[in-house]
Amino acid sequence: MNPDDVKPEARAEKGRDETRGEGRIADETVLSAVRREIDAIDEDILELLNRRARVSRRVGRIKAGGSGQVFKPGREEKLLEKLGRMNQGPLPDEHLRAIYREIISSSRSLQRTISVVYLGPEGTFSHFAGLSYLGASSEYTPRPHIEGVFASVASGEADLGVIPIENSLQGAVGQSLDCLMKYGVHVQAELFARISHCLMAKGGELSDVRRVLSHPQPLEQCGGWLRANLPGAELLPVESTAAAARKVAAGRGQGSAAIGHPRLAAMTGLNVLAAPIEDYPDNWTRFFVISRAANKPGPENAKTSIIFTTPDKPGALAGVLDVLAAQDVNLSKLESRPVKGEKWRYAFFADLECDLGREDNAAALAGLADACASLKVLGAYPRGPLLDTKPDSAAAPEDA
Repeated sequence: MNPDDVKPEARAEKGRDETRGEGRIADETVLSAVRREIDAIDEDILELLNRRARVSRRVGRIKAGGSGQVFKPGREEKLLEKLGRMNQGPLPDEHLRAIYREIISSSRSLQRTISVVYLGPEGTFSHFAGLSYLGASSEYTPRPHIEGVFASVASGEADLGVIPIENSLQGAVGQSLDCLMKYGVHVQAELFARISHCLMAKGGELSDVRRVLSHPQPLEQCGGWLRANLPGAELLPVESTAAAARKVAAGRGQGSAAIGHPRLAAMTGLNVLAAPIEDYPDNWTRFFVISRAANKPGPENAKTSIIFTTPDKPGALAGVLDVLAAQDVNLSKLESRPVKGEKWRYAFFADLECDLGREDNAAALAGLADACASLKVLGAYPRGPLLDTKPDSAAAPEDA
């Protein structure tokens, strides 16, 4: 064909194709150069991480001749706060913190493996809270009930325990408070995890779901969503969200679904049908990390948790509060709990915004000891971080 016979429109389109082709080649060239730059940066990061790891091992050898305490929550939180202030972006602070929590977790394990127990089975919200805060390099072992967590820590079988202490909507976890009175453990750290649930199943559509399994608390927390979206579904309470997911994964057909943490779906091979499905998105669980040892010295800007009883006389509780007021100590939580085996006698769990172990708070500690019938200082610890701040990737308390 004579090129002169080609229509002008065809020639124009051919020219545009050639231009687009040249543009794609140029884009690929630029992209290849950028990827090579990323590869070089990754090599630098790897070298720096290994350099940090070597120094961490040196720290471990030094600690072996001293206190031997590997988990230092005050030191770790101070480091994370410093890095947050230094961060100029575009890396979001929450991403920076998540990355460094894993770096810190690896550094601890290079010094000594940290054993952590939690309310099981594997895949419960306590498990995910521990992973988010302490990192994946710790050694995690489930316990069938909260008291089992306390017993393992108190006996020295485990270094740390992760326990739910209270929920922002449902209040205190009574069994945890009872065990804090019973066992000789200390609070090393606190953390806060958002409650966020998803509906997970082996496959299919939302319309295929006939049965929903979960722990009773998530079934209640998602009650409004379930009534609106699955009004005819049978709700089946089981011992934990993890157990619910495993039952669904092991079952046949697509009629059953489970409610639980989004990460539980990936752990059990289930598909997320809907998320988030909780009725109240601004809902948090507070966890304690407990150990046999106390934080000495306590971290800066610490909180202190105590349990005390009062003399059986008028104004006894007011006398305790007067001591705190006179020493300018803010009381951020006060909860009463029956003392087991002593009917109609109550203990009080309290959070104070100070470190009672510091010398400048000696008068407050002495005043409390005088005003209380009994006083147990559970520990001073740094103010806990808010983990899982996005509702679609968060944690919840229940099994807790």
